[in-house]
Amino acid sequence: MTCLGMYSQDLIKLGNRIREQRKQLGLTQEDLAHKAEIDRSYIGGVERGERNLTFKVLCAICAALDCDVATLTKGIPGLPR
Repeated sequence: MTCLGMYSQDLIKLGNRIREQRKQLGLTQEDLAHKAEIDRSYIGGVERGERNLTFKVLCAICAALDCDVATLTKGIPGLPR
């Protein structure tokens, strides 16, 4: 797998973790977007692993999800085998 392919998988993993945390809190994508001051469609793209979000946006999402960055990024990127 190429480096870009690995990073795509990491974005998908991150997006899945964001979705899980959002659902655990009982938030819709719209709720999360409002709390993080981000467009709802952007949140959808993040959750699908389609967006390469900035650290600033990741921090805003984490604040809205009441968690720290480490909670969502532990093990990302995975170590090469």
